[in-house]
Amino acid sequence: MPHKKTAQVRAGLLVGRLYFRLRVVSKHLGIFRFLRQVVSNAGYSPLTREARMPPAVLFLLRRLLLVPVTLLIITAALYAIVMLVPPERRAYLYLPPKVNPMDVLADDPLLQSLIEQHHLRDPYPVQYLGWLGRLVQGDWGWSLAARREVLPYILARTPVTVELLLYASLLFMPVGLLTGTLAAARRGSRFDHGVQLITSIGTSIPAFVMALLMMAVFYIGLRWFPLDRISDSSKIVMDTIDFQAHTGLLTIDGLLNGRPDITLDALRHLAMPAFTLAIAQWATVSRISRTFVNEELGKDYITVAHGKGLKQRMVIWRHAVRNALVPILTTSALSVASLVTTLYLVEVLFNFHGVSDVFLVATSQAAQFGTFDPAPALGFAVYTVFIVLMIMLVLDILQVLVDPRLRERFNRS
Repeated sequence: MPHKKTAQVRAGLLVGRLYFRLRVVSKHLGIFRFLRQVVSNAGYSPLTREARMPPAVLFLLRRLLLVPVTLLIITAALYAIVMLVPPERRAYLYLPPKVNPMDVLADDPLLQSLIEQHHLRDPYPVQYLGWLGRLVQGDWGWSLAARREVLPYILARTPVTVELLLYASLLFMPVGLLTGTLAAARRGSRFDHGVQLITSIGTSIPAFVMALLMMAVFYIGLRWFPLDRISDSSKIVMDTIDFQAHTGLLTIDGLLNGRPDITLDALRHLAMPAFTLAIAQWATVSRISRTFVNEELGKDYITVAHGKGLKQRMVIWRHAVRNALVPILTTSALSVASLVTTLYLVEVLFNFHGVSDVFLVATSQAAQFGTFDPAPALGFAVYTVFIVLMIMLVLDILQVLVDPRLRERFNRS
């Protein structure tokens, strides 16, 4: 027992000395003052614990803080997978742009110097922190297949993906909520049975099968809608000096440049991929909306509203749908990852050169030449995770705006 107490005393003294030294050093750097200010501004005083910031803002701050934490965990797991590749293969990442990877052998002195220069044989934590630091600074690596930097490559393809996601969302979100609500209001009717049948078909057909059916009917058979993102004639106009790409979204840039013909052309090319992406998501949103609106319509406050003489339309849209939006948004957030995955698949099938091109470049390099190209693969994964987290953050914000219980709690605070 005396020996155990002595060890505890020594440990306590050691911790006290470390704290004192940290306090002395950080006094000149203002670290403790900075931390106190952050804690105080975050809504709680270190002494009084009194809230100083609105609870709604604190809720958003907590959600924002989850984004870097989640990214940190996922990037650590992704880089651990990359570490399974031998250093000689990963050294190809750092070859000069003018050097052909096919001309460099595994025992080449150039590779050995690159391994030493970039510490590719160091322990995992050292390599991961170095890569993470470069990632934060905007250095996402060099793509061997694309022969360009990864981050500018991803950002150049982002408007294509955003435009397709935007128009698909405008289709499936309001239409799914509308059809689900009408089916719940007319429960047991032919319309309800028809919606259930179509949504069951929509959720059971894979996205790539739906895309092939769309191309077979509307592109090969009827020739109503073309493939690719834009026609060759519009591309010639866009390559001129007079046409300015303000946003990267062709439907908007066409209007900003006074060329509505380019906007209409872009919409014709967007029709098939946007509908293919929207059909499965519409079926999901419609079924979720029908379930939760139907549940709300069976509650007592709906009976009270009918007893007060309110019209059926007002009872459904102002009471039942408003209360059902919270679980609808919560459940829809769970399908965000599948939405983004389907989005990339639709881009590939309809020859839309979006962010999915970055991953295709990395895989094609490995398939054709057997050379590992992890920079675009890692960049694609990190970017996709970030997009999913941002969409879920937007849904969380919408949930705060829609949920009257959360708003009442914030107003009371």
